[in-house]
Amino acid sequence: MTLQQSHLLISLQILVFDLQEDYDRLRPLSYPMTDVFLICFSVVNPASFQNVKEEWVPELKEYAPNVPFLLVGTQIDLRDDPKTLARLNDMKEKPVSVEQGQKLAKEIGAYCYVECSALTQKGLKTVFDEAIIAILTPKKHTVKKRIGSRCINCCLIT
Repeated sequence: MTLQQSHLLISLQILVFDLQEDYDRLRPLSYPMTDVFLICFSVVNPASFQNVKEEWVPELKEYAPNVPFLLVGTQIDLRDDPKTLARLNDMKEKPVSVEQGQKLAKEIGAYCYVECSALTQKGLKTVFDEAIIAILTPKKHTVKKRIGSRCINCCLIT
């Protein structure tokens, strides 16, 4: 995926991982080459929201402590879907709210919290724009300048 951000032409290479045990030892091998992480959870799957704090953040803090990450709520098109709400209600659960996502993002030190729907495309561009901004925003202790064309490695974990 190639994007234009300000005067930069940016190429994103995206790797997708989930919590399958088969990948536990393989996932960290790609982390040293990653410029930004997108920690994704489904807003209609509270268990995936719990995995952010219990599984993903500890793993990233161990293997890539200085790499920025965004917290991304996905499937927002289902937040008001009657069938989805009925299923959640049967399990005595509710969709994850925007406020809950923002609170967790702050708590875990995420660059920001964003939401999207792959189905409707709502918020999708914002996810990648914010990921690029997270990479290009210099940290206080960093003096590197990033100019010209750049290939960015983005690791998407769900």
